[in-house]
Amino acid sequence: MKVLHVEAGRHLYGGPAQVLLLLRGLRAEGVENVLVCPEGSAIAAASPAAQLRQVPLRGEIDVAGVPRLRRIIRQTSPDIVHLHSRRGADWIGGLASLRLGIPVVLSRRVDNRESRLLATAKYALVDRIIAISHAIYNVLHEAGVGQEKLVCVPDAVPPSASFPRDRQWLEQRFGVPPNVRLIGVIAQLIERKGHRVLINALPDIVRRHPDVRVMFFGDGRNRAALQQAIDDAGLNSVVTMPGFCDELERVLPNIDLVVHPALREGLGVAVLEALQAGLPVVASAAGGIPEAVIDGKSGLLVPPADAAALAKAVNSILADATLASALGHGGRATVAANFSAEKMVAGNLAVYRTV
Repeated sequence: MKVLHVEAGRHLYGGPAQVLLLLRGLRAEGVENVLVCPEGSAIAAASPAAQLRQVPLRGEIDVAGVPRLRRIIRQTSPDIVHLHSRRGADWIGGLASLRLGIPVVLSRRVDNRESRLLATAKYALVDRIIAISHAIYNVLHEAGVGQEKLVCVPDAVPPSASFPRDRQWLEQRFGVPPNVRLIGVIAQLIERKGHRVLINALPDIVRRHPDVRVMFFGDGRNRAALQQAIDDAGLNSVVTMPGFCDELERVLPNIDLVVHPALREGLGVAVLEALQAGLPVVASAAGGIPEAVIDGKSGLLVPPADAAALAKAVNSILADATLASALGHGGRATVAANFSAEKMVAGNLAVYRTV
């Protein structure tokens, strides 16, 4: 079986990282992969298990992308086209595949709602839609997409590298002072990830736990605005923004708590990574997050945009080492049971065979 994948993301954030994990798993199952991705993108540099086709991909208004991708499809003769990205890949990929007689699969990663008119037009171009969470599945079904087109295959995390705790390395690598407790936020610096909610909650958290420090791992267009919010709140000594980190497996064992205050979220790969690392997690009950963070078992859930509730949940974990340990153990068990790479790869393969 040969599958042509289209991923338009330039950086190795959650979506492209999942594509990379899928490509490697598919190759191990004997699938031949072709990956169409932007020129100079991070996924291209990460040695994906695929034949690379690096091309300009300029989003939904990239009219020239349709004939360009159509030529690649004809040249490579795949059995299936799998579209992985919203940034135009859904429209461009669907139109490029039109009337070629090749089944088209689309992975849907976000939980934002679409009008029935838009959904009808867009999803008529594909044969199956893989929702990475039940929350996304429900959003699509409510928009009028028939259940015969929908299937849920959750995201996954690869087996952990099991780095030991090494606070001295972390302190030297990121300039972290000794004898502090670390809260990590692992997300793009964009509005829907909810960083401002945690900033608003921090005065109460720091008042009760003055040894707390916070690290925003990630980058994005809101960086300057978030720095201004940190400055305005007088939290410069508490919050740092080290940027995108490609050493998370080594970082996570040295963090005490992960907070994911997203306002909207398809599922949250960063949440899965934290759970797998055995960390207690406080997250908002947005989108597909509650499918991974089981309240009171693998983490604590709070209403989205509720800074007071977020502060209360964080304070309860910081004050109770037994609770923190129990949630960490529950998170590991949840990921092992439901979010393994093997299950994700098998789920995608099953969709391919169906179409």
